[in-house]
Amino acid sequence: MPENPPVPLTLEGASMLHQMYRMNWKAWRGLSEAERARVSAATEQELKKLAEPQQKGDATALYSQLGHKGDLMLVHLRHSVEELNRVEMAMAQMELYDYLEPTHSYLSIVELGLYESSAKTYSALAAHDVAPHSPEWNASIAETLSRQAQAMSSRLYPAIPETKYICFYPMDRRRGEELNWYTESMADRQRMMHEHGMIGRRYADEVKQIISGSIGLDDWEWGVDLFAQDPVIFKKLIYEMRFDEVSAKYALFGAFYVGVHLPVEKLNAWLAGKL
Repeated sequence: MPENPPVPLTLEGASMLHQMYRMNWKAWRGLSEAERARVSAATEQELKKLAEPQQKGDATALYSQLGHKGDLMLVHLRHSVEELNRVEMAMAQMELYDYLEPTHSYLSIVELGLYESSAKTYSALAAHDVAPHSPEWNASIAETLSRQAQAMSSRLYPAIPETKYICFYPMDRRRGEELNWYTESMADRQRMMHEHGMIGRRYADEVKQIISGSIGLDDWEWGVDLFAQDPVIFKKLIYEMRFDEVSAKYALFGAFYVGVHLPVEKLNAWLAGKL
């Protein structure tokens, strides 16, 4: 019998887009007070419309970003990449967009990795002499994924947690000359991911997360969104995970983006610098 595939099964859900902008405050302050008020009011209405879900699982959240990487961050969840493109176009049509300079964006799809289910499913099929990628194998995999997707629908199409803070960062798995995540066995990767996940579970009451896959969609392999009421928890969780084998040996991290939740109805105050 051929060897089982090294690739774990995954479930895919909502399409996700992060947009980061820098505000051109000088140009904004150059407008008359009446014009700023008019544009602010129009933007608030347009963003409320954008944030209103067309179907279950749609979501848009706004954050006041900290640091030099930008001033404003938006996170969008939709049922397809096409719908995210419509969101982008709607943003570009807003008058406020004339005063926003895009600094970064990130496209991904909410993903749940199924290492344990993959190992069990592959082993069961092998025990019945079902060849990988045969019609019978494919049918069994499709049935497993369908069953898992129904059970985990709330995690595949999550609501954006209404916490005060967000921390977003992209990451890769190492592909170096000496250490290469993708050459490790399924069993070793499963073990390390299980140990990695156990750390996160200890913080489950304080941190909510959305993991999204971006291989083939953006410059990194995954996107990680953490949500909490206290930003210090981001530091504690990520620091502890640094000592975990999968992170210590195989993790490569991109830039970190931190923001404070900005309800749309407070946008006018934010634009006036009065938060």
